[in-house]
Amino acid sequence: MSGPPRADNRPPYARIAGHYRDLISSGELSPGALLPSIKKLASEWEVSTATADRAMRLLREEKLVQGIPGVGTEVMAPHPISLSSGAERHDRSSRTQSSWGVGEKSSGHTAGIVEAPGDVAHVLGISPGADVVRRSRVYRDGHGIVSHSTSWIPAEFAQAVPELARCERLKGGLSLDLIALATGRHVAKRVDEETARIATERDLELLELEADTLAAILVLTARFLDADGELLEYGVDLGAPGRTRRTTSEVLL
Repeated sequence: MSGPPRADNRPPYARIAGHYRDLISSGELSPGALLPSIKKLASEWEVSTATADRAMRLLREEKLVQGIPGVGTEVMAPHPISLSSGAERHDRSSRTQSSWGVGEKSSGHTAGIVEAPGDVAHVLGISPGADVVRRSRVYRDGHGIVSHSTSWIPAEFAQAVPELARCERLKGGLSLDLIALATGRHVAKRVDEETARIATERDLELLELEADTLAAILVLTARFLDADGELLEYGVDLGAPGRTRRTTSEVLL
């Protein structure tokens, strides 16, 4: 049997800060939410305004909230968690022979020849329902799912590279590496696009989220073309909610 609850002997400012720290960490107070004013905090907690201000100062030092002049004390978004695109994975593989980012792993590799959905058929320039290779996997890191990634590949390449249609992680490089090795057709041009949308029921399923979740996600697509402008692969990445897309470019002076 557990004993009676232990008394909270922390000083008042620490109790106030702890209360709001718990609300923020649990998600009950989400990024952008405003905390009560110093005057209201002092009244609610029956402390001086100096004590209430000290509690908020502690939360600011912990980077949990920020003061906005004329507005109030706002809950800050957590430290950005990165999101890699399929295009970046291709670049990374070219340099390191691995598509994984730092701390990442992939799982749930599936593959097969399926009927092309209408939107995919349009991109590939084939008739809806025509055969296409579909490869999918989930990337994870220490924070959870990074993205659900799908590669749509013209069915003709499955004859030259049969493993493209097998449900296993590819060995010897990415699909584009194996296609280049088998056919001599290399990526000469890449077209990247990013779109934000509210996650659909199917998106939530692929990202392993509850069906009633309301979330905004980034959809990253990449078309990989050969020297003749023919499509070698169409990649679609669904970024998990809360991920931040960041790129760094060199500026030439």
